[in-house]
Amino acid sequence: MGATALSVAVMIVAIAFIGGFKETIREKLFSFWGEVLVVPYDANSNDIVSAQPVPIDSGLMKKIQTIPGVTAVYPFILKPGILQSAGEMEGIRLKGITPGQQFPSSIRFKGKGIDFSDSGYAKQIILSQRTADRLRLKPGDDLRLYFISGGSPRIRKLQVTGTYHTGMEEVDRQFALCDTRLLQRLAGWEQNEISGYQVELAYGQNPDTLANEIYYRYLSPPMDAQSIKQVYEGVFSWLGTQDTNGRILLIIVGIVALINLASAMLILMVDRATMIGLLKALGMPPRALWMLFLSLAGLIGGCGILLGNLLGLGLCLAQVQFGFIHLPEETYNMSTVPVRLVGWQILTLDAGTLLLCILCTLLPLLYIRRIQPARVLHFQ
Repeated sequence: MGATALSVAVMIVAIAFIGGFKETIREKLFSFWGEVLVVPYDANSNDIVSAQPVPIDSGLMKKIQTIPGVTAVYPFILKPGILQSAGEMEGIRLKGITPGQQFPSSIRFKGKGIDFSDSGYAKQIILSQRTADRLRLKPGDDLRLYFISGGSPRIRKLQVTGTYHTGMEEVDRQFALCDTRLLQRLAGWEQNEISGYQVELAYGQNPDTLANEIYYRYLSPPMDAQSIKQVYEGVFSWLGTQDTNGRILLIIVGIVALINLASAMLILMVDRATMIGLLKALGMPPRALWMLFLSLAGLIGGCGILLGNLLGLGLCLAQVQFGFIHLPEETYNMSTVPVRLVGWQILTLDAGTLLLCILCTLLPLLYIRRIQPARVLHFQ
């Protein structure tokens, strides 16, 4: 029973931690870029978006918003720049945003958001905590932005209004946020020109499916729709390997649990050989004997599953509350182990474990057929 409980607890913790890990990484990327990007296609560009602008198409935005599962569509601009403060300089990619875009709870944010009330453009910027530390800045400090346009540099003085921290090197190291109108002014673009659209989806929607639907229904060259899974293909491929690791762990732990329970049932049958012989001599049919030990296996498995649930769920809830299991953030993109508990996964695990506990007694039950009452009772 203890071995079964420990196996169930390990499997619950494994699926909760792996699920939480994948969900946290996905949420951080999706919250910064949305699930789908609608941008001009550029075969020669290694960047996320093309350097060429496209005019804002309000009709296209309305059409995309009518697709079931789409929650928001935001235009954005992406341009490179150089930040300078206290003798330090940092290359950065500036993402121009519009009013209404906010950081979710999964991204740590300090300070205030950008104030878009200025009639010209907001003279504010949001840096990652990593960039702010390198430039020795904090919310409220000023910096200089150097922007190259048409071969000549342009300089703007901006105020750091806030800092964010995703824990993902791909985001924290590269990007800062500012007003879209600022980048339009610096790049010499018109007020209706942008880099593309950021499409956000409801939870559980498939970005690849929605990207294909947007492309085939509403877009024409040079516009293209691609999911963030395609943009950060390496990250999501890495997440896919976590599923493989999880399956291997579940299989190993499941095999150990089955061997433990099967061995325990066989030992019980050997220990009760005299009782089995006596029951056979009194006329108890083999089927009834089998049901007796199957019931015992169900009792052991059921109690083990119950104890395993208490132990596994208790550990997961304690991690959610206190975060006592830590990770090196530079490797795993998060400082503590995240937890994601899904009810149907836990119930499926419990039901599968109980079924396997009962099935694993079938082989030891063959021992009952070989017990001869005359031989086992002869020594009593």
